[in-house]
Amino acid sequence: MALVKTVDTELGLIEQAQQGDRNAFGELVRRHYESVVHVVYRMCGEVQLAEDAAQEAFLRAWINLPSFEPRANLRNWLYRIAVNAALDVLRRKSETFVEDEETLMVSDQMPGPEETLIRKEQVELLQRALRNLPEASRSVLVLREYGELSYQEIASVLDIPIGTVMSRLNYARNRLREVLQSHAQEMENAHA
Repeated sequence: MALVKTVDTELGLIEQAQQGDRNAFGELVRRHYESVVHVVYRMCGEVQLAEDAAQEAFLRAWINLPSFEPRANLRNWLYRIAVNAALDVLRRKSETFVEDEETLMVSDQMPGPEETLIRKEQVELLQRALRNLPEASRSVLVLREYGELSYQEIASVLDIPIGTVMSRLNYARNRLREVLQSHAQEMENAHA
C-alpha cells in the first residue's frame, strides 16, 4: 500500500497536478468549482449550460496546466478559461434561451407563493438584461460583481487594459440600470 503525499497548499497542489497527479488536480477543481460555475452561470443564464461550460473550462485547464506559471493567480487563470468556455458554449447554442426553472436563490425561510413569483421574475429580468449586454461588457460585469475580482484582476483575466475594464463596466452598469428602471416604470404604469 503506497503512501499518498498530502499537500494542503494550492501551490503544492498545482505543482503535483502539473506532474500529472489527477488527485491533486481533482482537489483544485473541488476548491474552485463552485465559484467557476457561479461566474459562468451569470454569463450563460442556465444551470445546465453553466455546468457544461465549467466542465469544459476544467478540461481545458487540465490540458493547459503544464504551461501555467504557479506564481500566477490560479483563480484568475481559471476564470479566464471559464469565461472563454462560456462564450464558446453560448456561440454553439443556436436556439433561443429557455429559462431554467432552477435559480440560485438561497433563503433561510420558505417564501410565500407571491414572494417566490416576484423573486423569480426579478431573477429572470436580471438574467435577460445580462444576456442582452454585449459579450465584452457582460464578461467584465460578471467577473466584477459575481467573481468579485478587482479591476486589475479583470484586466489580467481578459487581457485588456484597466481603462477598458472601467469603461465596459460603466457601460454594463448603466445599461442594466436603464433596463431595470424601464421595467419598474412599466410595472408602475400597469398597476396605476
